[in-house]
Amino acid sequence: MAASEHSQPVSARSRARICVALDMKDADAAAALAKRLASSGAADFAKVGMELFYAAGPEGYAKVAGSGLPVFLDLKLHDIPNTVAEGLRALLALSPPPAIVNVHATGGPAMLRAAAEAVEGRARLVAVTVLTALGEDDLSAIGVAGPPREAVLRLARLAKACGLDGVVCSPSEVTDIRAALGEDFLTIVPGIRPAGVGLDDQKRAATPQAAQAAGADILVIGRPITKAADPVAAALEIRASLASEDT
Repeated sequence: MAASEHSQPVSARSRARICVALDMKDADAAAALAKRLASSGAADFAKVGMELFYAAGPEGYAKVAGSGLPVFLDLKLHDIPNTVAEGLRALLALSPPPAIVNVHATGGPAMLRAAAEAVEGRARLVAVTVLTALGEDDLSAIGVAGPPREAVLRLARLAKACGLDGVVCSPSEVTDIRAALGEDFLTIVPGIRPAGVGLDDQKRAATPQAAQAAGADILVIGRPITKAADPVAAALEIRASLASEDT
């Protein structure tokens, strides 16, 4: 697959791209917002996650994918290697296909390698490391000792060794991942909250400017945009704040 501009990793010295998380059940509303974001230049990607995909299925996905924004299909596959591989092949048969897909890194090396083989470069394949809603106490409760950053870096190294293009991580771990795994390893970063906006259920969060300064490639932003009185204006304001960091 010839890589599009949107599928290329972004240097830590470049402006981060904005992916708007369309976490809603109404596919028509999601598609309408995606079209407004695309036409205004306010976003670079649309994220279709579990809520929208499970509610509206491939038809709902197609509505959003027809908006003009490349889609990050955020379904976080996690199962035995063959099941994940076949699931990814089915997802890549969607029309138009997603630009980015993901799996859970905790599925292990055999699953990650099977996922990479199934995708075969037709989309960017990234691994979810530690969800941004989890803190050290949460990890301890499920038997993972140590701070989140240690687990994230360990899983990021595993993902790269298994042939994946990058990871989903919190803003707190981007600098470590950049230093350990290089500029070409894609970092997709949720847990983005503009100054003055509540954290909601995020525990490891940062402002868009701080995440960009750390070297994040793609910022995944949901409620601060989608729940705003004017979502397009909110997205444009975040984009302008990122541009101001370049000057």
